[in-house]
Amino acid sequence: MRIAVTGSSGLIGTALVRSLREDGHQVVRLVRRPPRVEDEVEWDPRREWVDTKGLMGCEAVVHLAGAGVGDRRWTDAYKKEIRDSRVLGTAALAEAIASLDTPPRVLVSGSAVGFYGDTGERAVDESAPPGHGFLPDLCQDWEEAAAAAQEAGVRTVFTRTGLVISSEGGAWGRLFPLFKLGLGGRMGSGRQYWSFIALRDHIAALRHILDTPELTGPVNLTAPAPATNREITAAMGRVLRRPTLFTVPAPALRIALGGMSGDVLGSVRAIPRRLLDSGFTFTHPHVDEAIKAALP
Repeated sequence: MRIAVTGSSGLIGTALVRSLREDGHQVVRLVRRPPRVEDEVEWDPRREWVDTKGLMGCEAVVHLAGAGVGDRRWTDAYKKEIRDSRVLGTAALAEAIASLDTPPRVLVSGSAVGFYGDTGERAVDESAPPGHGFLPDLCQDWEEAAAAAQEAGVRTVFTRTGLVISSEGGAWGRLFPLFKLGLGGRMGSGRQYWSFIALRDHIAALRHILDTPELTGPVNLTAPAPATNREITAAMGRVLRRPTLFTVPAPALRIALGGMSGDVLGSVRAIPRRLLDSGFTFTHPHVDEAIKAALP
């Protein structure tokens, strides 16, 4: 199968491309510069432009590109960059796909469990309505930006992803060094739920979605048993055999992180109902297993 991937140099994209190629698939990587090798295709999400010739013959497109949500403090300027990188990029890609004489069969477009906002202790699946705030509004606009592909009859799936457990990058990649030094601890009250997923399960779920024609619309990419920040802190201590005595008070997080503190202190208890109902089996469904699997 010929598959196009955006965000191929990121944590998830790198792992996905490797997995696809190991199984003999041909991967086309969309890059934001002139192509240097044969498998690259240029696109410019800011200008909403895609070299559509490179998408010809693709049976699937996996869209993972976007400015890192946890990479910087959420200033107004960076919030605009986060939004534009997702909404404009998705719209450009969806319109490019729709313009093809023979569009791909499926578009898997990234989204996030931030769609649901702060759910407290209430468990939510894909049927839940959106929450309120920057992330829920962003996720709604992000998903709606794929409308052109849907209207062209392309099976479109929105992967509402939780926190990916990996020591190689992402938010969890920044936690591992702290906990290894014995400097890890709960954040705020520790009662907030973190919807996590092991990197291996995330890649397997993406592959499952590509191969499961009945899956369309939103699909939560989270482990089936979300854990509280307090539980995750304890699990990190157990697995790494380090003390977890430190606590970061909520006011300090708000000062340090600005708008992003709401995402850290907020609670999202997302359940992957549609993934489970479609027959997907998690390799690392519990947080201790997922942390162990992430160790080098």
